[in-house]
Amino acid sequence: MQTTKGAVALAISLSCVGIVASAQAQGSRDYPSKPVRLVVPFPAGGPTDLLARVVSQRMGESMRQTIVVDNKPGGNTIIGADAVAKAPADGYTLLMAVDNTLVMNQYLYSKLPYDPVKDFEPIGKVAVSPLLVVTNQAGPKSMQELVAQAKAAPAKVTYGFGTFTTQLSGELLKRTLGKDVVSVPYKGSSGTTQGLLSNDVTFTIDGITSALPHIEKGTLRPLARLSSKSIPALASVPTLADAGVKVPDIDVWMALLAPKGTPADIVARLNRELVQALQAKDVQEKLQSAGLLADPSSPQALRSFMASEAARWRPVIEEAGIKVD
Repeated sequence: MQTTKGAVALAISLSCVGIVASAQAQGSRDYPSKPVRLVVPFPAGGPTDLLARVVSQRMGESMRQTIVVDNKPGGNTIIGADAVAKAPADGYTLLMAVDNTLVMNQYLYSKLPYDPVKDFEPIGKVAVSPLLVVTNQAGPKSMQELVAQAKAAPAKVTYGFGTFTTQLSGELLKRTLGKDVVSVPYKGSSGTTQGLLSNDVTFTIDGITSALPHIEKGTLRPLARLSSKSIPALASVPTLADAGVKVPDIDVWMALLAPKGTPADIVARLNRELVQALQAKDVQEKLQSAGLLADPSSPQALRSFMASEAARWRPVIEEAGIKVD
């Protein structure tokens, strides 16, 4: 009798598993059957928000479903990321993350409410915002001149930063310029730009979005770009390598992810739609106007890229002793 009961229980259990699997398969085939929520861990109006809105509109048109951008700023992107990490893994909640979200935060904070590797399914890299070494009109005329000044009198060379990415980029650059170059913290890119315009610092590292208007007016001068990628608006600006500074490419980058456990076919579908959207000329032009370059990848390539970025930035953060809490 016990054996019979066990067999019946097993049969019921297997039947339930089959029903769930069938429902999941049907759900994947029907995807998306309702609006998709795309969480942006920043306020509306910034580069990442613009990126999310441009890309989601094109993807939504192709998928014949609305993708709603949901801004959840705060905590250096932690609040928005955590919300997605804890969302159902059904493809209806996505995250537009940045480098801090997926790489730096795990080393800047003693404890995160999410795990950047274990809690997400990578969908694909989306775009990059190239960084520039920028000075004012009273500053050095070239990257080579900045290096020479720093080697001659490092304590007289000051570097302003306003974000974790620019702070860490400066720490890498200081390995060439000299550890005695003085770092000066500001609140955001606008703060560093003002410090530079006021001649309070020698140079900053900033994104194109913030720097380009001042470069076009002639009040700031770009010395080098930290990326080997071509920047149409600044084609004549040399790379660090051109200036003889050996630092790997540094970009602020954005990526699309879903909660861990999202079905593989949904992830693959979203990746195809993402890549297709980023290949559209009008989408690329809109992104370039905001200082962004489309940079799509496969889910596997994004996962590998995250690992390589973590391996690069962890020692920089630890050596600099940078901690938020």
